[in-house]
Amino acid sequence: MREHSDAKSVPWRSSPAVFEQIVARHGVTADTCTVEAAWAAFEEFVQVPVEGIAGPEDDGDGFIVEWGVWDWNGDRPALSLGRLLAVDEHGDRSDPYWQPEYWKVELQVFFAEDSPWAGPLADGGGDSGFDFAAIGTPRADALAATRRFIDQDPVLGVMWRSAPNGAEVTLDRAG
Repeated sequence: MREHSDAKSVPWRSSPAVFEQIVARHGVTADTCTVEAAWAAFEEFVQVPVEGIAGPEDDGDGFIVEWGVWDWNGDRPALSLGRLLAVDEHGDRSDPYWQPEYWKVELQVFFAEDSPWAGPLADGGGDSGFDFAAIGTPRADALAATRRFIDQDPVLGVMWRSAPNGAEVTLDRAG
């Protein structure tokens, strides 16, 4: 895994384009990919510093891995590799109730609806929980811990070794 603590920062609005470039460099396309390649791209992307986000006290930059079958993606089994950004450029910061806007840059990897392991996902799926470790070694350690968590789950383990049939990078408002 490569760390990017000395990497050039990118504006938060440009982060999906940066993620798409990293994804393409790792061989992940809309039609073909492996979960390993998607994960390698995600590990690289979450180490890129992002401008225009809140600090750690507001959980300004974190990541989450989610899996399931969701209506917003056509009820396809999917693995979501997401980065949550707390954008602090909007609103009146002097307001005692001010909070940043949360945005999620996400790579969803899709699988065939008839995958043998898809049934359990339709009943709920799950997630790794958010992690807001700092970019650099702390984030690399958090990613390694998340990967160990994934490797220990029987359904996720099979999903991880399955061949995806699509992938997509998006930026959406979270929450």
